[in-house]
Amino acid sequence: MRELVVLGTASQAPTRQRNHNGYVLRWDDEVILFDPGEGTQRQLLHTGVTATDLTRICVTHFHGDHCLGLPGTIQRLSLDRVPHPVAVHFPAGGAEYFARLRHATSFHETAELVVEPIEADGQRITVRGGTLEARRLRHSIETYGYRLVEPDGCRMLPERLSAYGIAGPAVGELLRVGHLDLAGRRVTRDEVSVTRPGQRFAFVMDTALCDAVYALAEDADLLVIESTFLESETALAAEAGHLTAAQAARVATESGVRKLVLTHFSQRYSDLRRFADEARRHFAGDLVIAEDLTTVPVPPRRVASAG
Repeated sequence: MRELVVLGTASQAPTRQRNHNGYVLRWDDEVILFDPGEGTQRQLLHTGVTATDLTRICVTHFHGDHCLGLPGTIQRLSLDRVPHPVAVHFPAGGAEYFARLRHATSFHETAELVVEPIEADGQRITVRGGTLEARRLRHSIETYGYRLVEPDGCRMLPERLSAYGIAGPAVGELLRVGHLDLAGRRVTRDEVSVTRPGQRFAFVMDTALCDAVYALAEDADLLVIESTFLESETALAAEAGHLTAAQAARVATESGVRKLVLTHFSQRYSDLRRFADEARRHFAGDLVIAEDLTTVPVPPRRVASAG
């Protein structure tokens, strides 16, 4: 199962309809919680995602709307006696903030947290199902976006396997070894398969437009990106270190994104249809205006055609 579960879509302040940030990515065996803002525990209850499901927590930066749910989430891991280690990633420069949030109140800590700060732009972390990469964004404090990349695989072509008389256990051997010797002829894996492109997920929160935004978004199957402001507030967005819906949509188009999820909306806007209208002027692909407590599937795999 690969899908995004949206917990909250507000920015600096929540509204009656939008909770503070929070996003869960289900990626096969990995269940990653991104930017747990206030109210994360309650939002998780509404979605059916449990603390026991979580394998990893990623924090982009230490502004309150992106991290004030950490104390409750961490305590819940211990309350529920989560049996597996849970990795936590955050900007290394915010280690003091993380330590304060982790022990904000008294509790009996039984969960095993594996604390792995992001210490460098471009840092890569091996996860189940791919590689998690962090890129330094342009905001008022140290901020990182995250990108999950699955390695390319291969798709065997039944008609070509049949033409060479390859079947049964021989197919598995061909996959493992890369070739088979048949009746004096070597058949390579490349002759009977095509590349199966790995999937890519990108998560971009508070930032002004910068090269890292494009690097994270490049060829993403699913891009979750802040669009705090509309284009009419472009100057304010730049001053505050944020993006507009138009900027986010142009990034998606120029980066080859398949599905674009806009979120992190300023409380000044009550009608989010304006974000959709603005984004559609710049992005012709699959567009989602995120809503609290909804689920967004990762698009099906890209399939390379046989040459």
